[in-house]
Amino acid sequence: MALPDPFGLAAGFALVLVALILGFLILTTYNDVVALRNRIDTAWSNIDVALKQRHDQLPALVDAVRGALAFERGTLENVARLRAAYQPQAPIPDQAATSEATSAAVRSLFAVVENYPELRSTSNVLELQAGIERLEDTIAARRELYNDQVFRYNTRIGQVPGVIVASLFGWTIRPFFRTEPGEAGIVPTSLG
Repeated sequence: MALPDPFGLAAGFALVLVALILGFLILTTYNDVVALRNRIDTAWSNIDVALKQRHDQLPALVDAVRGALAFERGTLENVARLRAAYQPQAPIPDQAATSEATSAAVRSLFAVVENYPELRSTSNVLELQAGIERLEDTIAARRELYNDQVFRYNTRIGQVPGVIVASLFGWTIRPFFRTEPGEAGIVPTSLG
């Protein structure tokens, strides 16, 4: 009777061990990436809620100041145009560009309102302005969280073993919510 080859047995054991380690790495990487994707989706949903809230509040602010700002029609039209450009189903870079342009237009509108003492003393305008300012702060904070999650995800799928797992499942990098006006054809107009 022949004795088992100790080198063959050790090589077989080593192969099984390597396969188990690789399987474990792939499984943990897969789970990590899925968790990051879910965090990105949650963060984006939170941004989307704030963008929709701002979108819903802008007409009330424009209506509240329309009569007093008859000479600032361009500013009001710009806010209305950018509000109409909001498309929640658009790609994230397009929504980011629209969001930043809308924020710039709202800041311009607030600057104009500051020049009209009768508007600054109107409680309705002050409440609307405060509400939109809170939403702008919320959008900025949520954008930061979203971009942090996207950074983590993009880094994870760009490193070994994540790059291997990403190629197996067809995962690609996610876009950041950049805030550069002028993208997607949205350019805030100046006051005039």
